[in-house]
Amino acid sequence: MARQETDREDLLAEAVALTRRVEGTVVATGQVIVAGFRQPGWLSIYFGSDPMYQVDDRGRLRRAFEQGFLYRTQGTTLARLTRTRTATETTLLRDDLSPAELTAFRGRMTDRLTDLVDAMESYGFQLLRQVPIDDATLISDIAARLRLALSADPWLAPPIAARR
Repeated sequence: MARQETDREDLLAEAVALTRRVEGTVVATGQVIVAGFRQPGWLSIYFGSDPMYQVDDRGRLRRAFEQGFLYRTQGTTLARLTRTRTATETTLLRDDLSPAELTAFRGRMTDRLTDLVDAMESYGFQLLRQVPIDDATLISDIAARLRLALSADPWLAPPIAARR
C-alpha cells in the first residue's frame, strides 16, 4: 500500500491494470469518469478521484472508495477501512457497516451507477479516450456490466480475505 495517496494526474494512462478502459464525461453533469476491465473480468469505475467502485464478473461489489474511506466486501456487509499511520507503518482499522449504513451506501452507489449507465446508453456520455483505441464494444460492455451490477442478487461479492 502506498505510504501517501495523491490524486492521479492521468488516471487513464496510469490504470494499466485495466486492460480495456475508457475516459469520458457525463454530458449532463460534466463528471469525468474512468472505467475499465481488469483480469479476471472485474470492472472498476472511477468518478474522478472519489468515489470508485469495483464489481466482479457477476456484477457484485468487491471494493469501493467513497467519501475518503476504503470499503471491502465481507459477503453480507461492507468493512469500512480507515488508514492510520505512524512514521514506520500504516495499518487499516476495520469497522463493519450497520444495516442502515449499508442501505445508505447501496443507495448512493445505485444512484451513481444508474446515472452513468443511462448516460452511456442514451448518448449522454462523451468519450474522451480509450485503450485499446480500436475496441468498438468497450462502452457497451461497460454499460452491460453496470446493468448487471444494478440487478445483482446478492449485490455483494463473497468476502475478501484480509492481508496478513
